Amino acid sequence: MKSNLTVFFKGVIDVSPLMIPVVPFGLIFGVLAIDIGFSPLETMSMSLIIFGGASQIVLLQLFSGGASSLVIISSVGAVNSRHLLYGAVVSEHLSDLKLIWKIIVSYFLIDQAFARSNEYLKNNNQKNKYFHLIGGGATCWIVWQTTTFFGIILGSAIPEKLGLSFAVPLTFLALLVNDFRKLVNVIVIFISGLVATFGFNLIPYKAYVIVAALVGLFIAMILTKSIKKDE
Repeated sequence: MKSNLTVFFKGVIDVSPLMIPVVPFGLIFGVLAIDIGFSPLETMSMSLIIFGGASQIVLLQLFSGGASSLVIISSVGAVNSRHLLYGAVVSEHLSDLKLIWKIIVSYFLIDQAFARSNEYLKNNNQKNKYFHLIGGGATCWIVWQTTTFFGIILGSAIPEKLGLSFAVPLTFLALLVNDFRKLVNVIVIFISGLVATFGFNLIPYKAYVIVAALVGLFIAMILTKSIKKDE
């Protein structure tokens, strides 16, 4: 069996290509937070506690727009609800872990780490395979905290013409590249995207993320069962 350290660094290596768009993403968050009026301590604390790029950006946008605390909390919760799905998927691989290790893994269970570790967890039977997820998540953590810090320092010195705001959707688009290889995945992604797009202004309380995810799961279930019947 591979050592814990070997599996950990395997996770680091696998997730590293996905860190390229995270760099400007983190810079954007640091810059926006300071521009809106958050202190450097508050900005860093947000990255350390929430550790969720998309939800942190949403929080800043709603805060700057004067939204109430209830709307902000519910919206951030809706954006982060996708992590419930991540947890449900990897839970079968973590059932033998102690509670403290489950807490550590759940903290590092973010988009990029899940995207790279999910397949590794499925295809390996070794007991320490969860270190791959920790390695990937820890890499994301270091990159996110570091770029947030530099974003705080740079502040408004970064010119808008660099177009760093494009890094936000680019980060999540990079996670979907491998899924484009299967027709079923493409169909699910397309339908979920349509639901999220049209539901952005129609579904109350910013719950379009949850609705889109549920619709995607439903479509995936139907297509999967249909394919198995044909086989």
